[in-house]
Amino acid sequence: MAGAHASGGRTTVETARVGHPLLSLALAAMMDDVEAHSGAVYLLTPDEPVLEMAVMAGLPRSFAAPWERVGLSAPVPVSEAVRGRRLVWVSGEEQMARRYPRIAMVLPYPFALAALPVATRDTTYGAVFLTWPGSHPPELSERERDQLTSACDRLAKRLRRAEEEGRPVLPEPDLSAPSATMVAGTLGTVEAARMVARLPYGMCALDLHGRITFANAATAELLGIPVSALLGTQLWASVPWLNDPAYEDRYRAALMSQHVTSFVALRPPSDWLSFRLYPGTNGLSVRISRARAVAEAEHAARLEGEGPGRLVTINHVLALASALTEAVGVQDVVELVADEIAPAIGSQALVMFGSRGGRLHVLGHRGYTDPHLVERFDGMPLSAPMPGAHALTTGVPAFFESRQQLEHLYPMRQDTPDGLGAWAYLPLIASGRPVGTWVLGYADPHPFPADERAVLTSLSGLIAQALERALLYDAKHRLAHGLQQALLPHSLPSIPGIEAASRYLPATRGMDIGGDFFDLVLSHGRASAVIGDVQGHNVTAAGLMGQIRTAVRAYTTVGQPPEEVMSSTNRLLIDLGSELFASCLYLRLDPEHGTAVMARAGHPPPLLRRPDGKVRVLDLAGGPLLGIDAAATYPTTEVALAEGSVLVLYTDGLIEKPGVDIEDALADLGDRLSTAATGERSLDALADSLVREIEAAEERADDVALLLLRATGTSPRP
Repeated sequence: MAGAHASGGRTTVETARVGHPLLSLALAAMMDDVEAHSGAVYLLTPDEPVLEMAVMAGLPRSFAAPWERVGLSAPVPVSEAVRGRRLVWVSGEEQMARRYPRIAMVLPYPFALAALPVATRDTTYGAVFLTWPGSHPPELSERERDQLTSACDRLAKRLRRAEEEGRPVLPEPDLSAPSATMVAGTLGTVEAARMVARLPYGMCALDLHGRITFANAATAELLGIPVSALLGTQLWASVPWLNDPAYEDRYRAALMSQHVTSFVALRPPSDWLSFRLYPGTNGLSVRISRARAVAEAEHAARLEGEGPGRLVTINHVLALASALTEAVGVQDVVELVADEIAPAIGSQALVMFGSRGGRLHVLGHRGYTDPHLVERFDGMPLSAPMPGAHALTTGVPAFFESRQQLEHLYPMRQDTPDGLGAWAYLPLIASGRPVGTWVLGYADPHPFPADERAVLTSLSGLIAQALERALLYDAKHRLAHGLQQALLPHSLPSIPGIEAASRYLPATRGMDIGGDFFDLVLSHGRASAVIGDVQGHNVTAAGLMGQIRTAVRAYTTVGQPPEEVMSSTNRLLIDLGSELFASCLYLRLDPEHGTAVMARAGHPPPLLRRPDGKVRVLDLAGGPLLGIDAAATYPTTEVALAEGSVLVLYTDGLIEKPGVDIEDALADLGDRLSTAATGERSLDALADSLVREIEAAEERADDVALLLLRATGTSPRP
């Protein structure tokens, strides 16, 4: 929001230990009350806008390692909870992927999460998050909300009391689940151990950190390692052929989701074993058995391929996923897939299709010597008997290891020879609906073993999410620019005695649309100018901006003086019931008498460059932002506007820069205006010079509107 700068203090509590585990007890009670699976408490660090994890429960801290220290501005739930002083709820992996893609990339498992601030009315101490398995209902119940909110309020009061009593609070040891040794020695436990020892398949227990706490004899036989060498170690660390990130990921998935997970692994040279993980709140039980039919099929599939066992490493997938979260438009996604993913999996050609109006549309392609071969498929009906359309409508991938396989099922492909020898047609499914198909082409016949198909299918999910976001962004981008062009003036009217120039630069974040506006009006021989900024960067802000601009024009046309124009617009904004506010500067120009009468509503002050080259910031009377107080008044200030003087009206996107004091930025603008503005220089050239630095920047956090007015006397310059 331009023109309004809220300020407020933030108090931190120094971390030092108290006599009892205050944080641990509070966290354990919260988890019990709402049956949460895991959780953590963060404390705000002294003199830094940083949240630091003080205690965690229910999961190893390594699961949350990337977020042990997070800035208050970070795009993570606990920071958002503190910034907004509200509960943040993420219902599952789909919502996590949309709102917090970087978290979803590291923890791509079905779980729900709630984050809450730990704060009193005037002091923020930190935050809490809790997680539930993916089976939790999509909404928090009122009881859960009330209990969590009350618990955080109680914790904040205890932290305040500790601070007042000089008992600062330090991080505490993480909470662990009760150990199995707590019930050791009972007859039932002995009999249970004997029973498990008699089972023909392997059974072992893992604690929350993946360490083996129990293993029966069958486990040792199947793994080929004595029980004594297994106890106290992590399964994937003590068994060399299980030392694979994919297997450790199954353990993480089971703990995070509290769902049963499984995998098949090869014990060299030829024994395939099935591992099934049963999670609980205090660890996991693992059942190990010989994998028969599944293992044989997997083994046969591997033997068919002659390439490397793993096409794309886990780290490579994470890097690609991270890059996909940064892709903005559809062409960004196409280029990323073509430049990074296709080469990594050995493909020589790529086509990406989307669907619209029941037809396939080519979104992009790479690697074809004759692009017309690809363009022939643009506009193809989804009912056409072609593999690309079939994959999209059915959601089932298709792999063709040779041209003979493809042409046997789709004889029409003989009409469009592309010189390739193998193809993979993979549907792109996001949020349960198809958004497109990506087609990989290989120069020579190419087998698709099971592990390669699994990799391609997994990558399809990542690409589909990125493409869905990109399609939505492109649609909104087109809408935004169309709306912006319709709402802003296409040209400025010719005003006797006044020369005018304007510039508008949209923000480069979000939808590239905001609420900045300007206008120059000539009505009944009176000239008026207005500039303003509506809070927000979305269609709502732009729509409200259009209403305000129309209202100002209407009130000007009926002859209201500046103070009444502002008051009338303020009342209109309140009557509209919008929760958005707006800053505004309105002035009535009188070039014949060399004056301008101005009224201001929370807007940055204009600059005046006098004919002698001196520049000053105009100290104007004013009132509050529009849309706050229906009874607000807006006093006016008359300013001398001698011939050759230049008025600079702007929104705060022109002067606000990260890490730069607003007064310094305003002084810098005045210096540039003083050195650049000369009586003979074109006003358009002056406008270009004032926005050049911002226009060249790679990123703009806010819109920029600029309106320059130069007094030329009683008639316009030729």
